Amino acid sequence: MLNKRYGLVVFLSVLVLLAISVSPASASPGGVYHFGFKKSVGGSRPSINEEGFKGILEKHNAIFLGDTTKKELYLTFDNGYENGFTPKVLDVLKEKQVPAIFFVTGHYIKDQPELVKRMAAEGHLVGNHSWSHPDMSGISSVQIASELTKVKSGATQLTGQSQMEYLRPPRGIFSDRVLAVSKEQGYISVFWSVAYKDWDTKAQRGARYAYDSVMKQLHPGAVILLHTVSKDNAEALGQIIDAAHSQGFTFKRLDQLSVKSY
Repeated sequence: MLNKRYGLVVFLSVLVLLAISVSPASASPGGVYHFGFKKSVGGSRPSINEEGFKGILEKHNAIFLGDTTKKELYLTFDNGYENGFTPKVLDVLKEKQVPAIFFVTGHYIKDQPELVKRMAAEGHLVGNHSWSHPDMSGISSVQIASELTKVKSGATQLTGQSQMEYLRPPRGIFSDRVLAVSKEQGYISVFWSVAYKDWDTKAQRGARYAYDSVMKQLHPGAVILLHTVSKDNAEALGQIIDAAHSQGFTFKRLDQLSVKSY
């Protein structure tokens, strides 16, 4: 009897392990996702069809792609903290007359008020990246609202601009609830269709690497994610813009994006 019971326990344990091993990698049991996508190759259209969250993005009108029938690009930068390279990024954007959106945190607003003012003054959008950069799927809906409100209030005090409609969830972590609450607060959640590992300041590999990483993924309607803490990005940005222009691409502000693709 003991052996039979032991065998049953082992059998059930194996079933549990198998069930865990075949669960979707992109989502936790609670329906929490970490944004990911199939990258563009040779100008092909990137895809989120295999990620399991396409319906959630569509439901909440989130942005992943622009109009893939037009050679338009959207530059987006995440600004969690300042590493000395944002002034150069702004200099390049001004020289090339290219617009962008900068998603800022509460830390950035407090630490770099003059740069936030400059972003707005030079015609760029300032977006919401939350006050304390939490995993918003792990905090209450009230706390999410507070995180977003504090950033908007802080940015408004600096720039005089009361409108802030775009949000990038910290670390790309989200759920149906997170996007729903964000939408209720008046935000469009913005993800991306071009990105590479540029945020690790200890693993910078040079401007050429940054250039190649972006250009090989470029495609019509691309929403490009870059981090301003990257020295490589700051040094490669001018070349990326020039090369994109030479291929017939134009850069638009995110509020000029009219047709979303999924």
